[in-house]
Order: sequence, then structure tokens, then C-alpha cells
Amino acid sequence: MVKISELQAKDVVSISDGKRLGQIGDLDIDLENGMIRSIIVPGGGRFLGMFGNGQDYVIPWSQIVKIGADVVLVEVRGSGDSHYLPPGSGSSSGGF
Repeated sequence: MVKISELQAKDVVSISDGKRLGQIGDLDIDLENGMIRSIIVPGGGRFLGMFGNGQDYVIPWSQIVKIGADVVLVEVRGSGDSHYLPPGSGSSSGGF
């Protein structure tokens, strides 16, 4: 079992190029099924996840390859599968 607070402390890294995307800032949860749909990683230029003009990475749960001790490895595919969330648009799940 992994707690949300433990996920927040891990770096999210793309396996395709080794790029550090950031840390998990939010989750998109399907409340009817009790499942996580995607993780949301605040884009660059953010301070405490609130201020800045970077766009967020929205990474579907299916693209998580491995949750390790220090990192979450993700396979970011084409723009049809994972995408940026426009600044200020927030997400439907709220913060944690």
C-alpha cells in the first residue's frame, strides 16, 4: 500500500528520456469506482504548486511503469494519452 503523502515525496521521471517532470501535486480520482485515473504533476515555474505559468502534466495511471522507493517512473506517450492542463484550469479532483 502506498499513501498519498508518500507519493508526493517522490520524483516523477519519464523513462523515455530520463527527464524529471516534478513531483505529484494532485490526483484525478474516479469516486464511483474508487480508482485513480491520473496523476497531475505541476509544470515548471511553480512555487508551492500555486504560482507560475507552467502547464501541468496529466499522466494517466496506465502510464505509470513503476513506483520505486524514491521515484515514480512513467512512460509518457503521444499527446493523445498524456497532456498538459492549461494554467489556472485546476482539476476535477481537488488538491491534497
